Amino acid sequence: MNKVAIVTGGAKGIGASCVRKFHTHGYAVGILDVDNKAGENLASDLGDKAVFIHCDVSSSSSVNKAVDKILSAFGRVDVLVNNAGILAYTTVSETDDDTWNRIMSVNLNGAFYMARKCIPFMQQAGSGVIVNVSSVQAFVTQEKVAPYTTSKTALLGLTRSIAVDYAPKIRCVAVCPGTIDTPMLQDAIQQSPDPAAVLMECEDMHLAGKVGDPDEVAAMVYFLASKDASFITGQAFRVDGGLGIRIGGSKQD
Repeated sequence: MNKVAIVTGGAKGIGASCVRKFHTHGYAVGILDVDNKAGENLASDLGDKAVFIHCDVSSSSSVNKAVDKILSAFGRVDVLVNNAGILAYTTVSETDDDTWNRIMSVNLNGAFYMARKCIPFMQQAGSGVIVNVSSVQAFVTQEKVAPYTTSKTALLGLTRSIAVDYAPKIRCVAVCPGTIDTPMLQDAIQQSPDPAAVLMECEDMHLAGKVGDPDEVAAMVYFLASKDASFITGQAFRVDGGLGIRIGGSKQD
């Protein structure tokens, strides 16, 4: 019987790369997203053993209904990838209640709702893996992303708690990407008067000299969900091109 992976925010970017990675390795995949067109197109492209379900992860009832549909289609859930996330550029004093609550609801509550729904089925099956897609900004942060950074940092606490509470049957890990070439990044840089300059700045601040590709993150997610990573749980892994490692100051020739 095929194993089953559910990926939230699975229609585009890192999520879509994760969907393709698991599908390529023989998993049936449940694609959860609010973007119906992108999700349906991806499921259609993959064909057999891929299903798209509209799901707003900030709503527990939407999560419950979506997971039930995946279970009805495939009968099990082996891997959950909590990838859905949103971003707003704002400081603490500039953040209104609606913005704060929306980001927390999607980035943090969504992962909680999904885990809460899927864990009992993993327990019944005797095994399971949850991968929370956090961010390098759980460790270092840029200016004016206070709600986002807070939500992604909190995901590390959720990761550790799941790992401790449900060991040894269920493993839980976090992946923390740096700047990745996704629709979210493209939308963000287009808000600048000079998108090309912003993209170059993003490339320059990584030791790798580039922004990451979604497939590079998906490769780490798949590895951590695989049997090859069976001795890894409760940890956070940065896929960030070395962002934040270099000490500031004048360069030496």
